[in-house]
Amino acid sequence: MKAILCNRFGTPDDLVLGDLPGPAPGDGQVAVKVAAVGLNFFDTLIIAGKYQYKPAFPFSPGAEFAGVVEAVGRGVSSPAPGDRVMGFVGWGAACERVVVDAWRTVPIPPGLDFERAAGLTCTYGTSYYALRERGALKPGETLAVLGATGGAGLAAVELGKILGGRVIACASSEEKLAFARQHGADATVNYDKEDLKESLRRLTDGHGVDVVFDPVGGAYSETALRALAWEGRLLVVGFAAGEIPKIPLNLTLLKGCDVRGVFWGEWLDRHREAHRETTKQIAHWCLEGKLSGHVQKVYPLADTAQALKDIAARKVMGKIVLRV
Repeated sequence: MKAILCNRFGTPDDLVLGDLPGPAPGDGQVAVKVAAVGLNFFDTLIIAGKYQYKPAFPFSPGAEFAGVVEAVGRGVSSPAPGDRVMGFVGWGAACERVVVDAWRTVPIPPGLDFERAAGLTCTYGTSYYALRERGALKPGETLAVLGATGGAGLAAVELGKILGGRVIACASSEEKLAFARQHGADATVNYDKEDLKESLRRLTDGHGVDVVFDPVGGAYSETALRALAWEGRLLVVGFAAGEIPKIPLNLTLLKGCDVRGVFWGEWLDRHREAHRETTKQIAHWCLEGKLSGHVQKVYPLADTAQALKDIAARKVMGKIVLRV
């Protein structure tokens, strides 16, 4: 089968299109003919050897996928061959076929296309877990989303509205902020031109924000923490800025606030059925138009390197998807 291969840690340009043996499902597993693959910022870290997981070579990037079940292993009653499924595999999806534990797949509702389905599991799953479970966002509370037009950020904007929050989208250009407003943001901050702390306090009449969704890291994390309200929550989602910040702990004391880690990949492994039910809900919301599942561009598998470079350059609003 054709696959995008990482044979050594490096840049997207070091990836090659090669061949691997077609995988067969083991006990409790399914083999899926991949139709589409959702790419994420952490794919650029995995191939560079800078992520918390370092797969054995050769491996394929791509964590989330959508396709059709071709075969099932022993002990699998659902899904069945011919079923359309979406799922999360961590890495290894940028290929023609993938073998995955059956519990990691969720049925794709009729009417939802493969491209949007492929981009839902990780970004919307992470954001929903972050806001509902870790952030405990309540109706009427204010949510600030950093990096608001990336995959996870856009998902947080849309899900924040579903959960009843007032959403302030924070991004680095007017084009991105206009995009965030189109997807439900109530207010916006251009943190390349405005002071993030002062802008957030101004937009909340001095109260501060109740929850910050932070997939960016770097200098913005401490600034956003300083804009929290009393008993606010800073959700640590990722470090797209490339720098892991060091937070002065006295700020948590003075504000009575929390800094909460969001490790969705570990949560889904510990709470498998909850993950499946959450993903089903997200897929149905997308089908109903309550979530956009916005895909900015679809690339052929052979153009995976360019797709990852566009993500690394922060040119992407929403999702980039590979068509296999």
